[in-house]
Amino acid sequence: MLALARQRTPVSPTTAQALLAYVVGRGRAWLLAHPEAPLSGAQAAQFAALLGRAAAGEPLAYLVGEREFCGLTFEVTPDALIPRPESEALVEAGLAWARERSKSDPAIVDVGTGSGAIAVTLAARLPQARIAAVELSAPALAVARRNAQRHAVADRVGLVRGDLLAALVGPFDLILANLPYVSTGELAGLEVGRWEPRLALDGGADGLDLVRRLLEQAPARLAPGGRLALEIGAEQGERVMTLCREAFPQAAVRLERDLAGLNRIALVDRR
Repeated sequence: MLALARQRTPVSPTTAQALLAYVVGRGRAWLLAHPEAPLSGAQAAQFAALLGRAAAGEPLAYLVGEREFCGLTFEVTPDALIPRPESEALVEAGLAWARERSKSDPAIVDVGTGSGAIAVTLAARLPQARIAAVELSAPALAVARRNAQRHAVADRVGLVRGDLLAALVGPFDLILANLPYVSTGELAGLEVGRWEPRLALDGGADGLDLVRRLLEQAPARLAPGGRLALEIGAEQGERVMTLCREAFPQAAVRLERDLAGLNRIALVDRR
């Protein structure tokens, strides 16, 4: 069986092995330990179909229906953006704030929650936190609900269908947002635009339409001493810093880099 994944295919050996493991319902370690195990006819047909979809560019996470994020496994469907490693820096920014403040029950909101990966991770790491997860897309919110149930935090993650912070009053100690930040023109030439929801990617003419709108709403909802953390495009740092300073003229504003060394997180710490 493992020989099938090592044959010349239009996808990488790693992807082929992941798909094969999915088809047989086993981990990669099992595949390596049982290289001669045969596939049934139905499994062989399913594997061939998945290889074809992968060769066409469909993301592996959608093909197998899940993705790891911050050490947890999340369901993903084409209704929600696939969680990415760079977003783990957003989670860490929230956790770092929580460690510094030592507040027993911080009120947190994850704006544009998508699959719920950020909100659910925070709920798992901060068991006393009160977390709201806001999403405009009803199908994406359904994915987030299943992920909250999967990780046994559904009782501590309040799912809200709404447009940014408009449906919420606050105040919140921590506002996290991974909003669409790809410009409309750039998105037209990106492969990701073929597969992942446009609502979660398209940030308007310069990629910052949703960021501007959030920054209009956030001052009335961020508590004194609270933090606003935004995931942004690697080239958007200076523009976002300017917008943050205009919205929060008395706050400390700075950028943080992700593991690749790129400016990826804009932080606003309200005094």
